[in-house]
Amino acid sequence: MKLILASASPRRAELLRQAGMDFEIIVPDLAEENFSNLPPREMVARLSLEKALAVSSRLKEGYIIAADTIVFHRGIKLGKPVDLADARRMLSLLSGEQHTVLTGLTLLDAVSGKYESGITTTVVWMKRLNANELDAYISTGEPMDKAGAYGIQGRAGLYVEKIEGCYFNVVGLPLSLLYDLMQRMKIRI
Repeated sequence: MKLILASASPRRAELLRQAGMDFEIIVPDLAEENFSNLPPREMVARLSLEKALAVSSRLKEGYIIAADTIVFHRGIKLGKPVDLADARRMLSLLSGEQHTVLTGLTLLDAVSGKYESGITTTVVWMKRLNANELDAYISTGEPMDKAGAYGIQGRAGLYVEKIEGCYFNVVGLPLSLLYDLMQRMKIRI
């Protein structure tokens, strides 16, 4: 069985490695901004499917794992920051508040075109951050390639008070949901 991760995310790849899976990486060519006007749940579900389909069109075999994660706070979608000021804005919004992390996940069989999809939701409570803490964290560069401008698995883990739901979802790949999708498609790992 050939597994393909349709993502450039080093965090997703690391989670699959930690789960003992062998896979290759093929990054989908997809304009994600075309889906940004959709409601959050619909957006992550649709993007994960579209990423899987984009990669599937280049393959003759294999199972494609595709995911899309967003941070959602008080009606605002927080993607990856465009610059340091944007990272500060996002982290200031999250400081002392709770927010939701949504990941759409699709597992697609490149041969048959059949797929299974799902969405995982995790609620995260962030401690209140003062200006010095914000500056120190932003200066690490860690926020720049992460939805919501933070990585729970890195230094920002110090600022997370609690979570309700799947930790791995916040990292970017809900492993429990992936396992469920694999079971539904009769994939043994």
